[in-house]
Amino acid sequence: MTLALIDPASPAEEPACRSASTRRPSKLLQREGAHDVVVPIPDGLELDFGGTLTQKRVVGRLHGKPGAPLIVVAGGISADRYVHRTETKGLGWWSGAVGVRAPIDLTRFRVLAFDFAPEFGEGVTEPKAPLTITTQDQARLLAHLLDHLGVDKVAAFIGCSYGGMIALAFGELFPDWAEQLVVVSAAHRPHPLATAWRGIQRRILQLGLETGRIDQAVGLARELAMTTYRTQEEFGDRFDSEAPSHAGQAYPVCDYLTSRGRAYRDRTTPSRWLTLSDSIDRHRVEPEAISAPVTLVGFTTDRLCPIDDMRELADRLPNLWRFEQHASVYGHDAFLKEDRLVGDILTSVLKDIDQ
Repeated sequence: MTLALIDPASPAEEPACRSASTRRPSKLLQREGAHDVVVPIPDGLELDFGGTLTQKRVVGRLHGKPGAPLIVVAGGISADRYVHRTETKGLGWWSGAVGVRAPIDLTRFRVLAFDFAPEFGEGVTEPKAPLTITTQDQARLLAHLLDHLGVDKVAAFIGCSYGGMIALAFGELFPDWAEQLVVVSAAHRPHPLATAWRGIQRRILQLGLETGRIDQAVGLARELAMTTYRTQEEFGDRFDSEAPSHAGQAYPVCDYLTSRGRAYRDRTTPSRWLTLSDSIDRHRVEPEAISAPVTLVGFTTDRLCPIDDMRELADRLPNLWRFEQHASVYGHDAFLKEDRLVGDILTSVLKDIDQ
C-alpha cells in the first residue's frame, strides 16, 4: 500500500483561517483507485480541554470516481478509513452502503474516510495515558485533511454514531464547508444512561490496566458494549434461555458475547478506547449554530442514542431537511445491519447532487 504525503514542506495553517478561494485541488483527487492520503498536522496541536495531540499526521483514504463530488463518511469508534472493500483488508466497515452501484455509489462519487485520533496501528507508539479529545477536535483534524486536499466544498458529510457527532461538530465549526449533513444515530449530546454504560466499560478497562489483565479487560468491556448496541427483541429471538448444568457455566448468550469480546482484542487498545469513549460523553454541539441542511436518521429501538434526543435535535436545527424515524431489531447497530432501509434513504438524499 502506497502512502501519499501532501506538501510535506508547507506550513500547516489552521484550516478555518484560509478562504476557499485559496485552496487548489490536489492531484490526488484525480488519481485512479483507492489510496491513502497522509497529511501533516501542526506540532503540539492544542486540544479543546488542554493538552496536546502528539501524533504527526492524520490519515485518510480516498475511494471512488476521480474528480467526482466528494462525500465524507465516518462511523463509530471502531471504524477507520477502510470504509469499502480492499484487497488487503477485506470488507470495509460499511461495505453495505459504499461501493460500485451501492447507495454511496463509487461510480458517481469520490468518498473520503479517515482515521480518528489518537492514531492507532503498526508502528504507532500509543500515549501512556488516555487523551481528552472532543468531537470538535476530530472535526478540526478532518478540516486539515480537506484543506490539504484543496477541497472547497464537501457534497455531503455522512456520519453514523460517533461519526455523526463529528459531522455535527464539523457543521458547527465550519458552516460553509459541507453542502449537507446526514446524521445517523447521533444527537447533539449523549444520554446520561448511555454515559453510565460507557463509564462501566471504562472502569473495566482501567482495572485491566491496573492488574495487567489487559486482554481480558478489553474483551469484557466489549461484551458489555455489545449488550447496549442491540435490542432485547434480538437477544430474545437469537438465544435459548435454558440453564447450563452447573452454576458458573456459560449460558448460550454468554458464549456469544465471549466470542465477540475475544474477536475485538486486536481492534483497539485500552488507552485508545478510553480516549474515544470519553470523547463520546464529552460531545456537545449547539444545533442552532449548524446552518447546513441536515438529514437525520434515527431508530426508535436505539438505547444508546434515544429517539427523543434526536427529536430534540430535529426541533432545534435551523435547516432540517428530513427526519427519518424507524424501528429496528438491531437498535444502535441498525445503520450497519439494515442495508436496504438505510440504503434507500441514502439513495434518496444523494440523488440530486450534481455531477
